[in-house]
Parts: sequence; structure tokens; C-alpha cells
Amino acid sequence: MDLVEVLPDRLHMLRFPIGQAYLWQDGEALTLIDSGNVESAAAIEDAIRSLGLRPERLERIVLTHCHRDHIGAAGELAARWNAEVLAHRLEAPVIRGEAPVPEPVLLDWEIPLYAHGMTVPEAPPTRVDRELEDGEELPFGDGAFVVHAPGHTDGSIAVHLPAHGVLFTGDCVAGVGQVMLGVFNVDRARAMDTFRRLAALAPSVACFGHGDPLTSETAAMLKAASEATV
Repeated sequence: MDLVEVLPDRLHMLRFPIGQAYLWQDGEALTLIDSGNVESAAAIEDAIRSLGLRPERLERIVLTHCHRDHIGAAGELAARWNAEVLAHRLEAPVIRGEAPVPEPVLLDWEIPLYAHGMTVPEAPPTRVDRELEDGEELPFGDGAFVVHAPGHTDGSIAVHLPAHGVLFTGDCVAGVGQVMLGVFNVDRARAMDTFRRLAALAPSVACFGHGDPLTSETAAMLKAASEATV
């Protein structure tokens, strides 16, 4: 796992072989956005300690959607450090193992990528302590707002921190080589609408589920990419 500073003393990316998570700091209080795969808990704890922080200050884990490379370590970390697990109301039954993971409608070029993604170990059923709705404010980042972002999955969310100009897109948007619509969508038309809505938030920093964060000319690049998506 690679630990990458995005904003000094505030935001780090934790990059795994497939997918990534983000650690947000409010002083010593910590929030994790997604959690990597089921084998990632120890690496995440080590990363927290390497920053001079304490895993026991992990207050919440916000899950952007139900896929195995995003929720895998959430249950173990939450149980160990008494962190709250949050996800959208529509995604919670899937994360808890009460409903199946939705199947994406794959484009031809996505098929081999999807097969590679499925090499990530399956995630165990994971508790969700708080079910989220669009527009809810969460108590970190001087006000973090839930943005329902359907298309990748029905209950996908983004998380917007307007006070810091930061947007966590989950897999709604990707930054692999270029800024682009995320892959493996259950509803591509809804995903494109979501992309345009997220771009309209005009963040100064965009953190993707896959690919390097954008920290320069972010709003313009998101807008251009969303308008070019067909």
C-alpha cells in the first residue's frame, strides 16, 4: 500500500493494488472514506500510525458504495476501534449481505477490466450503523455533505467538503490516465447525469476511487470531462 499526501495535515490517499481509500484529519480525529479490501486493515492502521496519529481516534468510516475493494476492511476496523460505519440507505442492505451486489452492464472494453477487478477478495457482510440520505451533513471537514450519486450503483454517494473545496467521488468518476466516467455502471445514463452534477460542484480537489486525485485546474477538468462523456 502507498500513502500519498493530498493536503498537508488534512488528507492522505491510501492506494492499494486495486482501488484506494482516503484518510481525513480534523486534528487527531480521523475519518476514513472507503476502506480497501478485506486484507487492508493492518496496512491502514500502520499508515495511520506512520503519520503520528492513533487508530483509536478513527471516528467513522464512510462507504461510497458496496463493492469489495471499497468496503472490505470496514468491519474489522470498525470493530477494533469502535468506529461508526456510514453508507447510503439503498446501499446498506448490500453491504450487510442482505441483498446481492448489483451486476453492472459492461461495455465490451470493460469486460477484461472487470475480470481483473474480481480478483480482489470478496468482502464479508459488514455492519452499517447509519444509513445516509442525499444532502445530509456529517460532522467532519467543517461540514461534509452527502451527495447521492447513482449510476455506478443505485446507492453510490459522493462526499463534498465545501469549506475545503474537496470532493470524494467514489467510483462515479475516475482519474486513471484521464478524468473520465467511472467504469462498471449499473445504469450508464444515470452515471453520466451524476458526473455532470458532481462537476457542477466545482471542487478544487477531487478524490477518485481509482486514479490520482486532481489538485490543479480541478473544476475546469471535471467540467470538460463531464461534457465530453457520451
